[in-house]
Amino acid sequence: MFEIKKHRVLASGISLYQVYAPRVAKSALPGQFVIVRTHEEGERIPLTVADYNAEKGTVTIVIQAVGKATHRIVDLKEGDSFLDFAGPLGHPTELIDEKIEDLKDLKILFVGGGVGAAPIYPQVKWLADKGIKADMILGARSEEQLIIVDELKEVTNNLHLCTNDGSVGRQGFVTDVMKDLREKNEFNYDLIIVIGPMIMMKSVSELTAEYGIKTIASLNTLMVDGTGMCGACRVSIGGKTKFACVDGPEFNAHEVNFDEAMRRQLMFKSEEGQALIKLQKEKEGHKCSCKG
Repeated sequence: MFEIKKHRVLASGISLYQVYAPRVAKSALPGQFVIVRTHEEGERIPLTVADYNAEKGTVTIVIQAVGKATHRIVDLKEGDSFLDFAGPLGHPTELIDEKIEDLKDLKILFVGGGVGAAPIYPQVKWLADKGIKADMILGARSEEQLIIVDELKEVTNNLHLCTNDGSVGRQGFVTDVMKDLREKNEFNYDLIIVIGPMIMMKSVSELTAEYGIKTIASLNTLMVDGTGMCGACRVSIGGKTKFACVDGPEFNAHEVNFDEAMRRQLMFKSEEGQALIKLQKEKEGHKCSCKG
């Protein structure tokens, strides 16, 4: 059992968990993920590592309640435990393979959307620990949905916020901020790393392709089983079939077939929605014998 040492509600339906998993914490690197399971019949949920502390033996994950399994997870509190907490899995960010002196010569921008801020955090923190401060653009639907802003401010150089409703920062999308910076001649980046909703990553990659800037996208939102066996995260990268969980989750954004990836995500929404409705009825004390 893997005990929850800390639980923090970041926003409506979004929770942070610091879990005692010393073996995972000792080996984890930025960009990797874990697979969690709450109980014996529980669904396997892949979640990107949001932070780790080898000395304390803890790994931090951020979970957004979307389907039945994730709604069960966000009901957990401090002192509760995960039955399984397997990892680290997947390839770490390619940044760790670069020489530090080479990274110091690069101007790096991270672009995050919603809970995409969580998997970005260990990467910018890793860079900051090496004396490198990257810039970041963080977007969300509203101020309430912006998460770990204070933590990100500590490890980034410039943190630009934007919200769809204009409740904080620039009103609009992350691509609007990118265009604003370019108009001010402040968009001279060598590398961009984008993590967030698939449609956002597609928009960012189209824009950076126009600008001619190398861009990396994380396809962690596409993963279901986390082992490559289910085939749910199969995606075309440069015309070749890859699996986000075993070949990624990070890929050259300009080679990702985002339209195919988004169609694949939609394949699971109907079934997951039915399971969620059943769970909500169970919580309300109703007996439901129907499939929906």
